[in-house]
Amino acid sequence: MMIFSNSELTLPFSNNFQVTGGSSGIGKCIAIECYKQGAFITLIARDENKLLQTKKEIEKYCVNDKQVVLCISVDVSKDYEQVENVLKQAQEKLGPVDMLVNCAGTSVTGKFEDIEVNSFERLMAVNYLGSVYPSRAVIATMKERRMGRIVFVSSQAGQLGLFGYTAYSPTKFALRGLAEALQMEVKPYNVYVTVAYPPDTDTPGFAEESKTKPLETKLISETSSVCQAEQVARVIVKDAVVVCMGIFRIVGLFYLGSFDSIVRRCMMQREKSESADKTE
Repeated sequence: MMIFSNSELTLPFSNNFQVTGGSSGIGKCIAIECYKQGAFITLIARDENKLLQTKKEIEKYCVNDKQVVLCISVDVSKDYEQVENVLKQAQEKLGPVDMLVNCAGTSVTGKFEDIEVNSFERLMAVNYLGSVYPSRAVIATMKERRMGRIVFVSSQAGQLGLFGYTAYSPTKFALRGLAEALQMEVKPYNVYVTVAYPPDTDTPGFAEESKTKPLETKLISETSSVCQAEQVARVIVKDAVVVCMGIFRIVGLFYLGSFDSIVRRCMMQREKSESADKTE
């Protein structure tokens, strides 16, 4: 297995992590991995009972008596103002977010014409807007502090469209576009964005998805092994670097340096202008 990231540096380990989709699967394993290293954790998911159960499980890995696991029950894909308010409350309790990990997600498989139309809307809401809203809620503080990282958990189906994933793959492709555009905006503020592209992973969501996979999708999945969530979480936390980008990605990176220079120059000019306005 190798994944996963388009990030260009490793973030020093931080103190305050928020993890959406943190009550199960990869999200829960990421929270455990961070907690083992002394972090404060905010778990964000819809099911309050599962959150409390996961909180007890994570607390077994405590390394010092100051650590806290905070639970927030909210649907991160529905109401931005509600998401913003609850994340703000969490920061008031534990301090500013050093890293936000967007793990909330779901999947539907099937042939394009067999998938209910509302499933396309639901998956875009959960998998895409469910990452947009929490990121939007924390980005201003990260820019003000000149530090932070946002992680988007995409999928290998977010790099390559596959049979049976016409509702799912586009939502994961969207995360890459969001991440790359956002990175260009926030890089001058020392805020970094990572995209993880995990393969098939042994999680409750994967088990549920497998029940309805078309035969072709099952056969494609069987060409590679299923990874353990703990293994995937360790790689994401370590911020592994992608080793194969493809020719178009390489060409894009050729221009990326000049684009970053334009953004940085505009930022400096804007700050200089704002400073001048304040002195007048």
